[in-house]
Amino acid sequence: MLFSALPEAVREQLREQSPMRTFSDGQMIQQRGDAPKGFWLIDTGSVAVGQFLRDGEFRGVALLGPGDSWGELAMFAERPRVVDAVARTKCELRHIAADRFEAALQQDPRAMRTLLGALSLQLQEVLDVVAGIRRGSAPARVAGMLLTLAEKSDDAAQIVISQQELGELLGLTRVTVNSTLREYEQQGLIRRHYGKIDLLDPDGVMQAALA
Repeated sequence: MLFSALPEAVREQLREQSPMRTFSDGQMIQQRGDAPKGFWLIDTGSVAVGQFLRDGEFRGVALLGPGDSWGELAMFAERPRVVDAVARTKCELRHIAADRFEAALQQDPRAMRTLLGALSLQLQEVLDVVAGIRRGSAPARVAGMLLTLAEKSDDAAQIVISQQELGELLGLTRVTVNSTLREYEQQGLIRRHYGKIDLLDPDGVMQAALA
C-alpha cells in the first residue's frame, strides 16, 4: 500500500492530522462515483473493496486490514472513485485529506521518489496476478490466495473469509471454491468453519499452490 511506503515521520504527521472515524459491520464507507478528496487508512477492523452489481450483489476485489490504505490512485488522478468499500467488521478508519497529504509531501520531497517506487511495485504485482490467473489451475489459485491471506492475518493459522468472498477475489464460482476446499480438507491441509478457514498444513498448501 502506498501509505506504508511513506517515511515514518510523514505517516505520523498525517495520522495526527486525521481524526478517527468508526464504521459498523456492513456499513458503506464509500461509493463508486464519489469525489476523491483523499484516501482511507485502516487502524482496526476489515474492509471489503469491490463493486455492487445492478442486482445488488457485491463483487469484492480486495480484503483489507489494519495498516492497509486505499483510494490513493483516484486521489492522484483526480477522477471519481471506481470502487465501493464496505466494512466487514467494526472498523476504525482515518480519512487522509488530499490537501494535507500534498502539504506533507512538500515538506519532505524525498517521499515522492518513494511513492513512485511503491506505484511501480503495485503495477508489477498486478501483472503477476493477471499472469497467474491465466496460467494457474483453480485449485492452485485457491491455495495461493489462502497463503496470501494468511500472511496478512493476525493469526496465520486462521483466515477469516467466506467461500463467496474467496471466489470473488479469484474470479471463480462458489461451487468451484467449495469443491476445492472440500478436497483440501479431505487431504488434511485445511479445516473449514462458517466464515473461517484453518490452515492445518501450510507446507502442504504451498505445494498445492505450486502444482
